[in-house]
Amino acid sequence: MAAGAKRVSPERAEQLKRIPSLDDLLARPKLRALVERLDRGAVVDVARAVLAEMRARITGGAHGVGPALDASALETRIAAEIERELTPSLLPVINATGVVLHTNLGRAPLAPGVIDEIRRTATQYTNLEYNLEAGARGKRDVHVARLLERLTGAEAAIVVNNCAAAVLLALAALAKDGEVIVSRGELIEIGDGFRIPEIIAESGAILREVGATNRTRAADYERAINGKTRLLLRVHPSNFRITGFTERPSLEELVALGRRANLPVLEDLGSGCLVDLSAQDLEEPVARKSLAAGVSVVTFSGDKLLGGPQSGIITGQKDCVQRIRRHPLFRALRVDKLTIAALEVTLETYLRGALDEIPALRMIRMTAVEIGRRAENFLRELQSALPPELRGEIELEVAEGSSLAGGGSTPTQELPTRVIRVTASHHSAARLEERLRKPAQGLPVIARVEDGRLILDLRTVFPEQESLLRDSLAAALQA
Repeated sequence: MAAGAKRVSPERAEQLKRIPSLDDLLARPKLRALVERLDRGAVVDVARAVLAEMRARITGGAHGVGPALDASALETRIAAEIERELTPSLLPVINATGVVLHTNLGRAPLAPGVIDEIRRTATQYTNLEYNLEAGARGKRDVHVARLLERLTGAEAAIVVNNCAAAVLLALAALAKDGEVIVSRGELIEIGDGFRIPEIIAESGAILREVGATNRTRAADYERAINGKTRLLLRVHPSNFRITGFTERPSLEELVALGRRANLPVLEDLGSGCLVDLSAQDLEEPVARKSLAAGVSVVTFSGDKLLGGPQSGIITGQKDCVQRIRRHPLFRALRVDKLTIAALEVTLETYLRGALDEIPALRMIRMTAVEIGRRAENFLRELQSALPPELRGEIELEVAEGSSLAGGGSTPTQELPTRVIRVTASHHSAARLEERLRKPAQGLPVIARVEDGRLILDLRTVFPEQESLLRDSLAAALQA
């Protein structure tokens, strides 16, 4: 025995001998069929991994491995593992949380017209970077720039792959090796470690903090301006609110200061709101208003309140946007033809005024009365689908509740809604939530648990999904 090798008992040694050879397993019907259908090397790799794991369990002293050594059992396990690897892990789910722009669930769902355009663009050649009029190479920016300029009033616009990239690129192009002045109350962190100080550092610029966490005045910016200053930065605190004794300069004050000092003003709006949502009691800044106030560059997301694909949109004064586009990082961060196609259709929908064709806006604009009517109908159909013996063990009701825009937008502003509350004597709310999330068949359902009840908000459930949700909930409620 080699030095350091682990000694195994005679019983374990006998179990190791019982493991079928790789060739014997590959000759069995299920695996032979997979070899004919797939790359042989992929099947071999999975089979070897399963056999190695089995040997490790035996030498490690695991109990009860005997039945698993049967050739038929190993064949079934290997085939199941291969099929699992071939199954996409990115799956559609039913969002019953009431959070419209749920970051973990992919934020804004796209309009059906967008999907048609993506299919057309993906399956054919396009004039992505070809000027048909001139018969020469063109720029991919033109397809959405004209729409963004019209919708926001900007002189120019370009698109990169997300809003963090838009901010990084703008800072790198406009302020590298110089100072960027920003209020301490705006040094925020959004999402997965996106922090303004770190983004400024990565851009090659130098952070210059001014003011206090809760109060910053225009005079604080003015006193900080020096020969190294390159940019005044304003960041919309889209995922939190500071209340109470607070103050910040207006956009007009900041723009006026920038003009006096000959400095550009960059505003990161984040949420990408293109229309006034005050009728829904959502107070989010609209990009057009910032640009009309004279802000040099405004950045925002494409997949939040705008309701389009993931993208970072850079709009503003022509000279600033052109400087940003010429930066070497732009090519690394630019978007592909599918994103452009999706964004173009979404923006055209705004121009037509067909806001209800954009799922996120339709959900946000939906009233509590409309949602309550759907919830009552849903419960009637659910109750008729439940076995009679279960109905006495389940409490179902429609109650007042709150939805959220989500996605780093309007953090303290709620949308009145009507929720479905479910209580079962034979299942806890946590157990029901798990059964919906991990169904034996059908789409996973993502719901909420509050005060010991399962909560479903139909605001974020597409009408065509209601029958699937009903069937999934009926199955989860079974004993």
